Amino acid sequence: MNFKVALAGNPNSGKTTLFNRLTGSKQHVGNWPGVTIEKKEGSFQIEEHEITLVDLPGIYSMSVYSMEEIVARDFIMDEHPDLILNIVDGTNIERNLYLSLQLKELGIPMVIAVNMLDELKGKGITIDLKQLSALLDTPVVAISAKNGSGMAELIHELVHNTHSSVLDYDPATETILKQISVIREACQHDHVHDKFYAMKMLENDEAIVRDLRMSDAQLDELHALQKQFCDQRGQQEIDMAVADMRYSLIEAMMKQCVKKRESETSVSDRIDMIVTNKYLGIPVFFLILFLMFIVTFGPIGEGLKGWVEMLINDVLAENLLAALASMSVAPWALDLVNTVIGGGGSVLSFMPQIMLLFLFLSVLEDSGYMSRAAFLMDGMLRKIGLNGKAFIPMLMGFGCTVPAVMASRVLEHEQDRKMTILLIPFMSCGAKLPVYALFAGIFFPEHSGIAIFSMYVLGILVAVGCGFLLRHTVFKDNESTFILELPPYRIPSFQVTMIHMWQKAKGFLIKAGTIIFSMTVLLWVLTNFSFTLQPVTDPTSSILGTVGRLIAPLLIPLGFGHWQSAIALISGLIAKESVVSSMAVMYNVGNVSQLSGVLTSVFTPASAIAFMTFVLLYAPCVAAISAIHSEAGSWKYTLKSMGFQISVAYCVSFVVYHVVSLFI
Repeated sequence: MNFKVALAGNPNSGKTTLFNRLTGSKQHVGNWPGVTIEKKEGSFQIEEHEITLVDLPGIYSMSVYSMEEIVARDFIMDEHPDLILNIVDGTNIERNLYLSLQLKELGIPMVIAVNMLDELKGKGITIDLKQLSALLDTPVVAISAKNGSGMAELIHELVHNTHSSVLDYDPATETILKQISVIREACQHDHVHDKFYAMKMLENDEAIVRDLRMSDAQLDELHALQKQFCDQRGQQEIDMAVADMRYSLIEAMMKQCVKKRESETSVSDRIDMIVTNKYLGIPVFFLILFLMFIVTFGPIGEGLKGWVEMLINDVLAENLLAALASMSVAPWALDLVNTVIGGGGSVLSFMPQIMLLFLFLSVLEDSGYMSRAAFLMDGMLRKIGLNGKAFIPMLMGFGCTVPAVMASRVLEHEQDRKMTILLIPFMSCGAKLPVYALFAGIFFPEHSGIAIFSMYVLGILVAVGCGFLLRHTVFKDNESTFILELPPYRIPSFQVTMIHMWQKAKGFLIKAGTIIFSMTVLLWVLTNFSFTLQPVTDPTSSILGTVGRLIAPLLIPLGFGHWQSAIALISGLIAKESVVSSMAVMYNVGNVSQLSGVLTSVFTPASAIAFMTFVLLYAPCVAAISAIHSEAGSWKYTLKSMGFQISVAYCVSFVVYHVVSLFI
């Protein structure tokens, strides 16, 4: 027998850990249709039963306040799962049961898994699960998703539970709900239990009320019942009245099921006295990020990256090219293979840093610290229309845009992710440093450090300015409510952390790698063939060279309208490091000193700063572009982001060139 189970729960409840434990390696990771929210689906077999488990986004309620809640509710209502597995954090059971009550209203068979009960023992808290099960009329199982205890009983309930029921609230509420159900009878939507629709209509859920297409008379009657309910609960707003009703029921249940000893300051509270302190919190946060930054992009990360590069270039490339040469393979084929290996190698070389980055992010998230980081930075970033979690990927952008873009998935809301992805390329990645070093060393030898530092500062200022602009234009109607939760600190599970790291790194390897391969081959063709598809030895006669000549006039207002500069910028889309090497090829020089002499004859200090500014701000490299596509899930959005970044680069470079020309 095959059946589908929806796994639902609050964020930080252990939902993903439970999903990984139940499904193991038999899982598929993708995106929910139409959005970039990650979709996980797995399967496992018990006896003759094949169970498909769908990991819904972490949500706090069945109301549509966020994209995650829309996705979760649409799946439950439209896909009709056979059973709902609701995971509840035992250390915060009152709040978690708020979602459980709403899931019960659907009338779908349900099993509740109370997680982290082992953590309650040290706190002197006990929960009578049999009593709770009786009150909810639903099987309740104690588990530990971290160490696997309780899994056998949970699986037994999943396989054998077919019981469905809805809870009765207090008599006054039930009377109003029955009257609302009468209103709904004419709406002809009967695939979901009346209790769910009645509650959503009582809450004035806009999506439900709109879908039911109620008449004006029915709407008037509904508003009258809502006012009556608010008066009964002593509340002014209907959503507050409904929340008060549900929490009153939960409180009554807790009095019967939960026993607590005298409260005392917990270890989490004592740690928070330091890490969320008004004066110490931000320095501690920056210290943690600094250490993560140093390990990921410092000697360790760079050493691992260099080892992979050596493996690819000195072992794979040399041996493969030597083997092909011994077989008298055509020179153009050798060149193509060498280009493909170089392009693919540029992607694979990022893997150690990407895995290190996601290892640290998984540890910070699983330990509970990530929520504290968001809390600390939320106030600062809200001034440019983002919330605190956006700070992590933006900081990573100073090392490499690729893992920084991928790190944006720590943001729950789609619009925050998209806006952060737009701003990350303005953070100056390490690959741009050779360009700064070359031009600063030539034109500002005595102040090269200040010139390079100014590029980093300029990138931050542009990101802040664009953040204000985007929040008041493109994303002005999409500002989301940001709920901060501070879960207790936990020691991350090694197995779970490794699974999280590998899943994210594997996604980059598959998606970004295939796109890199395709674009590398395309660019090789463009630099080696003319528009008549004839091979060329002179790059100026190639398709790319011709395009460079066409683009060059557009760059004249920026002070560097040379076709060589245009081609160098185009090659920078493959890798920003290639800007310098491309210039050397285009100017036909053999070393940096010769290139310096040529550049002083075609650039001025003002145009040099403008060129550095353009490199800082224009579209990122192919690896980053593919990462943006992977995270945004749309080529249309990816191309729009590139157009936005190129437009910003052009405008800012224009201003920089003409302003600096007044003083230099």
